[in-house]
Amino acid sequence: MKKYFALYFRNFDYPLFFTYIFLCIFGLVMIYSSSMMVAIVYEEESPDYFYKKQLLNLLFVAAPLFVIAAIMPYRRLSNKYLLGFLMIVMIVLEIWLTIDGIGKEQTGSKSWINLFGLTTFQPSEYAKLFVIVYFAGSFYKKSLKKDSIQSLTAEDIKFPIFIWLLILGCVSLETDIGAVGIIFVIAMSVVFASGMEGSALRRLVTTIGGFGALVVGVLLLIKRDSIFNESRLGRFTSYRNPFEYSDGSGHQVINGYYAIGSGGLEGKGLGQSVQKLGYLPEPQTDFIMAIIAEELGLLGVSIVIFGLGFIVLRGFWIAMVTKDPLARMLATGISTWIGLQTFINLGGLSGIIPLTGVTLPFISYGGTSIVLLSLAIGILINVSTNYKLEKKSYRELRRNEVNQ
Repeated sequence: MKKYFALYFRNFDYPLFFTYIFLCIFGLVMIYSSSMMVAIVYEEESPDYFYKKQLLNLLFVAAPLFVIAAIMPYRRLSNKYLLGFLMIVMIVLEIWLTIDGIGKEQTGSKSWINLFGLTTFQPSEYAKLFVIVYFAGSFYKKSLKKDSIQSLTAEDIKFPIFIWLLILGCVSLETDIGAVGIIFVIAMSVVFASGMEGSALRRLVTTIGGFGALVVGVLLLIKRDSIFNESRLGRFTSYRNPFEYSDGSGHQVINGYYAIGSGGLEGKGLGQSVQKLGYLPEPQTDFIMAIIAEELGLLGVSIVIFGLGFIVLRGFWIAMVTKDPLARMLATGISTWIGLQTFINLGGLSGIIPLTGVTLPFISYGGTSIVLLSLAIGILINVSTNYKLEKKSYRELRRNEVNQ
């Protein structure tokens, strides 16, 4: 065991690890800076209220889960008992969310569970990682009974697809449209990364599209008023020209522009933001990049984008070079999740797309988000490290064959 760990940490993906650590620390600093006003005025707490909560989540929940995910062999994620347990947790969370007095509504969506008055948990964040692990594990498990994963058919994976559609329906009922879109794209990325043959893939996509349209249709009938509420419609009406709605739905976007524009190249200095002083609501969440731009300028923004871009590109690179279909699906799903969520956050902030309320990975405040993203990065590092180990073992085997 000692020899295994020595070999494991010799091949550990340290660039990915240190990028993750840097982004988490950077996020903590910016959460402290951006949330002081909100903590004092609105929460009636000390200035470091949000910072402390994020730090506790990182140290006592995210860090242990990261270590477990990074060390435990990723192939165990295809264990049917583990997949069954994860599915039960997903179902329990969604049922729990609907119980009166537990489900907590924020920013127009009932997406949070109130855990005994101590903290909140967001099931839709869990759903993002669950879909990646469940799809990848189920597809891989099915492929072991066939010649290869390329031999899978739509019939073989109908149960995982059913579970996915069920999750989409549940998250849709929360009226969290941003999460629905992310979960949909994540699942499709894992399907395309599975390596299924073209005809089976086309039938699968057609089936998914049909059922997806049905789910959306039923949702619109049931939750029409909740989905098309004044706040959500305002994001679309002010999307093209927020200055026409400066006193209403365009207020947040405009103040985000002011923050970005006033930062310049080097920024006003850490802690010197004006827009966080009541102009931007909840600046520590989905608009934290605006505060980074104002205080640290283009340099600070570039550092964050480079760090997130490195994680995404390295994840896709791992997916392309590995020959293990399970590793390929896990790496693709995790990279798609982080990359898509980053694009949606920055796109809403800059006006490229309408606002969705999606947070910036590793940077924005959010206990559920940082815990599950840490777990995902642990899995990605595990996949990368095991790829290096297998590559080295293959080279040694080839070298021995040549010497013989």
